[in-house]
Order: sequence, then C-alpha cells, then structure tokens
Amino acid sequence: MRLFLPLTALLVLPLHAQVAAPVTTTVKVSALAERESAIYRRGEVVNFVVKVSDKEQPVAKGSLEWTLLKDGLSLNLQGKAEISEGKAVISGKLDEPGFLQLRATYKTDSNEAGVTALAGAGIDPLDIAASLPVPEDFDAFWTAQKAQLAKVPAEAQLSPVPAPSPAVETFDLQAKCVGAPVSGYLARPAKAAPKTLPVILSVHGAGVRSSGLQSAAGWAAKGFLAMDINAHGLPNGKPDEFYKAQAEGALKDYRSAGRDSRETCYFGGMCLRLVRAIDVLTAQPEWDGKTVVVYGSSQGGYQAIVAAGLDARVTFFSAGVAAGCDHSGMAVNRIAGWPKLVARSADGTPDPKGLEAARYFDAMNFATRTKAAGCLLTVGFIDGVCPPSSVYAAYNQLKIPKHIYNDIPSGHSQSAGASSAMAAAVQKHIEEQKLK
Repeated sequence: MRLFLPLTALLVLPLHAQVAAPVTTTVKVSALAERESAIYRRGEVVNFVVKVSDKEQPVAKGSLEWTLLKDGLSLNLQGKAEISEGKAVISGKLDEPGFLQLRATYKTDSNEAGVTALAGAGIDPLDIAASLPVPEDFDAFWTAQKAQLAKVPAEAQLSPVPAPSPAVETFDLQAKCVGAPVSGYLARPAKAAPKTLPVILSVHGAGVRSSGLQSAAGWAAKGFLAMDINAHGLPNGKPDEFYKAQAEGALKDYRSAGRDSRETCYFGGMCLRLVRAIDVLTAQPEWDGKTVVVYGSSQGGYQAIVAAGLDARVTFFSAGVAAGCDHSGMAVNRIAGWPKLVARSADGTPDPKGLEAARYFDAMNFATRTKAAGCLLTVGFIDGVCPPSSVYAAYNQLKIPKHIYNDIPSGHSQSAGASSAMAAAVQKHIEEQKLK
C-alpha cells in the first residue's frame, strides 16, 4: 500500500534501516529509501520500503504503524500501512531542504511494544543554510579569549608512563590553561628525530573519563606525534570511581553549565584547551613544522571543527557525527544537535540570552573561519543525538576542500565504514603534506 503525503520541511541525505528488536523476538523489520543514494530534490516523492519477516520468512499480511518526521520534529503525519508479501511502501515529500525520517512499527499479539525500524532520506542537504548568521563580534570575542590564554604560561609537564609497545614513548601531559588544565597523554615513536613528525590531537566525545593512552600510542605507532586529551582537564589514569564521582558531582550536566552567557558557558574552557594542546604539541622538537590534524567524534567532532576554526595551525580535521552544530536551529524550525545548548520554555520558545550566547559556541560558525587544507565529516542519517540536518548546517559553511561521508544506516555511532573513511582521510592528508 502506498500512502502519498505532502511534507514540507526535511533535509536531503541518504536513508537506510535500523532494526530495533527485542532479543527474544523472531520478527525483523527493516526500512530504507527506494533510491540507493537516499538523496532527493525538493518536491520529489520519497518511497520508503519496509520489509517484515518472521522466522526468516516474509510476513504474508498485517499492518504497520508509521510516523513521518522532519529530522525528529513532529509533522503530525502518521497512520497505518498494509503489508503485502512481506513489505509495504510509505511515501512522502518535502518542499524544503531537510531530512525526512520514517519510523515504522510492526506489532503482534505476543509483542505489544512491537519491532521498529528507522529510515531517513536527505532532501537537498547541501542547501541547508545557517539558521542564524555569525555574530558580528564573533572574531573579536575569540581573539580576546585567546589573548587571555596567551597570558597563562603553559608550563607543560611531561611525565613518562609505561608504553603499551616498545616502539613508542608515552607521557602524561599536564599544561596550564585558562581554568582547568590540559590533561592528556602524549606519545611519539621511540627515538624520533627532530622535525620529522606530523601532529595529531585526538579529542573525546561526551562524558567524563581519563585521556586515552592507547589512542595516543596507536597514532604514534603510525608515525605521529600524538596527544589524546580528556574534555575536562581531569587527572589521567584514575580508578573508574573517580570519574564516576566527577560525572555525578561537579561535572553533572556540564553541557548546560553557564549557558546563558558567552562569558560563563562551560564549552568556553573546552575550546581554549584545544588551542593550548596545540601549543604544547607544536612546541615539541619532533614536530615537522607544518602538519596539525585534529580527530574526534560526537563532542570530539565538535572540538575538531572548533579547533580548526580557532587555530590557523590546524591543517586537517576529521569530525565524526559532530555535536555542537546548529544550536539556533529552532529559529528556523530545525532540530539542534547535542548538547541542546539553548534552554526552551514549555511552549518551545528559546531563552533569548541563551540563544545569543550559543551562537559563539556553534560549530556552524567556527566552520566559517577555518583555513585548513581539508577536512572530512561523517553524518548518520537516523542520528537522533546529532541530527543530520545540524551536521549539514555546519558542513555547508565550510569554504575549504571538504568531504562528507553519508553513513546511511547509522544513528549516533561510527560504523566501520565511517571510521575507515576518517582514518583514510587523515592518511591522505599526510601523504599530500609530504609533497609540500
């Protein structure tokens, strides 16, 4: 059964299926766009094909409950579709750039909750515009912030720690910053010669944890002068209970701390720690003098974009399913990405002070400032944490050589394909840098 419905506001991107089934059920539901690329133009009909099987056999008949959404925002479009020979087709269209998302659920008498599949399609995603312009004093604000940082001597302390491999040397790194310090692990190939190593800074997703020794050492084994920093300037290598206590105490709900002012927003310190980390890395004698890569996913993807926008030394960044994009999306009826920085009233009205402050911490705005030689972003087409429309809003502001990996079947995760694309893009940049 085909249901043709007028839709008016979703983003262009590939769509695919995600099966969310209880472990004990024999029912499987999958959904995907009929078009392999899942990219459509405004006004084009998007056909979502939903397949239902039980014990590996197509379900002969029954019905699906479906909802069509604008990248997670309600469109008040829902209904039932009849299954015929194991499948149903649900159709809709959007008349503006965005993402069209399908949620289809099959229920049985023995499974009242049902089995749900998600699929998403991009509608002219490269036409998704910035929700609000860059603040006129954006550069002046961050220039002043970096000037304050410059007044604080780094006084970097490198303390040797046992390396996971004799091929690398590893250190605990502590460096002073504005507010919390930069805390990380630095690693380099054993006996590296001066001026021979490209720099890579790896940064963390949301949460509270130690820096990653294995991460830094892994990049060092590939020939990098590498540093992995935790997002909060916490000491490294403590017991899990230490980080749990921080997450439940001082850093509980850090994502919204101070968000009503650009002077107090928690992410201000996180942004400056990126610059200080690059200060430390580029002060090492092994740095090749020309290559600085920043690498991360989710909140780490956000930090990668921020670092490239704040620091002209960044030559490349890989940002997976980036958070921190399109904080002001609600201004144009779009959904903002994590951390949902702007508080909203019961009727959905954004807090005016918070909305203004958030513009200074939006990856979408930092993207306009980078002079990096290139970048790669990844985007999940059924991502409910960092919605694809928010990622594209930031991607479209980049004025440098850029690529995006449309991770069609993925939500807020890094598939093997996306992870490989991020790593390959870094390696390609390194090879290009060697030719300069």
